[in-house]
Amino acid sequence: MDTLHYNAEVIEKIMINPDLMIIKVNTDEPKNKFEAGQHTLLGLFGFEKRSYNSAIESDPVDVDKLIKRPYSIASATSETRHLEFYISQVKSGQLTPRLFNLNIGDRVYVGTKISGIFRLDDTPDGTDIIMVATGTGIAPYISFLRSSIVERPESKMIVIQGAAHHRDLGYYSELTLLAETYANFFYVPTLTNPDGHWDGYQSSIEDLLKKDTLQNQFNITPDPERTRFFVSGKPDMVEHVSDWLQDFGYTRHHPEDPGEMYVEEF
Repeated sequence: MDTLHYNAEVIEKIMINPDLMIIKVNTDEPKNKFEAGQHTLLGLFGFEKRSYNSAIESDPVDVDKLIKRPYSIASATSETRHLEFYISQVKSGQLTPRLFNLNIGDRVYVGTKISGIFRLDDTPDGTDIIMVATGTGIAPYISFLRSSIVERPESKMIVIQGAAHHRDLGYYSELTLLAETYANFFYVPTLTNPDGHWDGYQSSIEDLLKKDTLQNQFNITPDPERTRFFVSGKPDMVEHVSDWLQDFGYTRHHPEDPGEMYVEEF
């Protein structure tokens, strides 16, 4: 089988739970410098085996097809060969069950281009940054923080991460450590179905925001002039938070029409 298109090697794989993983690859050639929040393609051929817990492929793919999908890069921007990705398995999908079957030392395709407009560098200096995420939508924020938390001490930076269970909170330990280390960074995980050991927030992200948690806990009032919002994750959450922000005068950011609300759906 033709694997000449593969141009990277898996060097680390961490299973968060059976359907969530962090995977790091080492590319054969250094990539061009990218900006925090951008994405690139990952790919595998259709002949590759699927994970043990995948379902029947809903749309079977040709064995000779190189299946490619975009994934946000979680690495710091200083990393030009070691690229990290946070991936959720779609059990009946074409690509993710094959990615979940990868092991250290296996080969994979990484896109030649890194792109995307979900970028921290587009926000004005001095503004507070609120990063809202569900699922793998947390990945670009990890790149934000690894790349820029030291460079923006004048900005409050807050990650609000929603999930059903504690085991679904990818990067929980890293984000907790950052909150303990940097006075300007705050981590706000919230669960909709917590177990008995959870003593944090227990609600959806939308309800958390509507209860004025930002105002009461962090002295931040949603204000398009002073605070930028990044919203990344499941479409329902993105829609609800976007609607809430629009009531405060926020508009969605586009390169040709700059706004104060940056949106990416996963």
